[in-house]
Formats: sequence, structure tokens, C-alpha cells
Amino acid sequence: MNINFSLYLITDRKQLSGQTLTVAVKAALKGGVKAVQLREKDMETRDLLKLAYKMRKVTAEYRAQLFINDRFDIALAVGADGVHLTQNSMPAGAVRRVVKNKLLIGVSTHSLKEAKDAEKEGADFITMGPVYSTPSKMKYGVPVGLGTLEKVCGKIKIPVFALGGVKSNRIGKVMETGAHGIAIISEILRAGNIRKKTEELKNLLN
Repeated sequence: MNINFSLYLITDRKQLSGQTLTVAVKAALKGGVKAVQLREKDMETRDLLKLAYKMRKVTAEYRAQLFINDRFDIALAVGADGVHLTQNSMPAGAVRRVVKNKLLIGVSTHSLKEAKDAEKEGADFITMGPVYSTPSKMKYGVPVGLGTLEKVCGKIKIPVFALGGVKSNRIGKVMETGAHGIAIISEILRAGNIRKKTEELKNLLN
């Protein structure tokens, strides 16, 4: 399995207005998203599993990859393509020993050291951020900025996805750093027309 996508949609059902997460994700898939991370941290295991099965069905329909945040057990259960780990998750190396080659492993990083550690542990790709200031990432402190993003992209070999406050008008500058792609939450999920916004982002990335 390869990292053959440049737009990585991360879910947050609390950012939706009046539609289900499945409907919103389907609209993004119609717009060209090829990778979705199911990231609903507050859901109980059985509810998350149920939602993960739905997401597997809809992503498979559009030939897109599905990643499950943190829960590699659920990722394996539903036949997802990968798991996405945080800095509080089990380290990538420990997860790799369990899942072998059945799952791709993504890791959230916020510094060059974390990025290097993730690569050393066997991660297939990382997200780096927050690049810009964004409400959903305030707890991670000050934004890392384009300078750190560029440094990370130059120092590690695995794909780097820029995360945090990446809006349409910032994509050009972000991609100039050497990033493989972008990870998006609100720019897609809060759009009035999710499919159209996704198409716009895809065109800017291409």
C-alpha cells in the first residue's frame, strides 16, 4: 500500500451543520478525496466501530483509503487501510509489531524531533502542525510555521502532510516547503458545498 493521495480529510462530526458525517464524507469523496481519517475521539467503542463499518463501505465505493485514529483494533476489524497515531498513542514501532503489514501507519507530529522519531519507529507518513493558528489545534501551542514545516520536509524521507489552518489561499506556500500534501478538517467540513470545496482544493494541489 502506498501513500498515493495529497488531500487527507480528517473527520470531526461536531463541525457539521445539519448533516450526518457519512453524508459529508461522501460529498468529499465525490469531490475527489482519496484518504479519510475517522477521528471521533469521544465515541464509545461500539458506536465508533459501527461508524467505522459505514466509513469503510463508503470509502471503498469511491476507492479511497480509510484510516482510523488511534484504534488499530478497530482499523483491523473493519478492514481499514491504516491507523493514525497521536503523541499519546502507542508508539508506531509497537503498533507495527502487532499489525505487521496489514495497516499503513500515520503519526501526528509537532516538531522535527517527533517527526524523526516517527520515521525511525516505522511510520509510513506524518502530519506536521499546526502550521497556522487554528481553534482546533490551540492546545498544541504556537503554530510551527512554514519554516519548521520546510525543515521537517527536508530532513525526513516519508511523506509529510501539513495540518492546521491550511486554507485555499495558503496551499501554494505550504506546498513550496516540500510537503507531500495537506490534512484538512474545517476547510472541507464547514464548507457550504463540500463537494465543490474539495474539488477546489484538489485543483490547487494539482
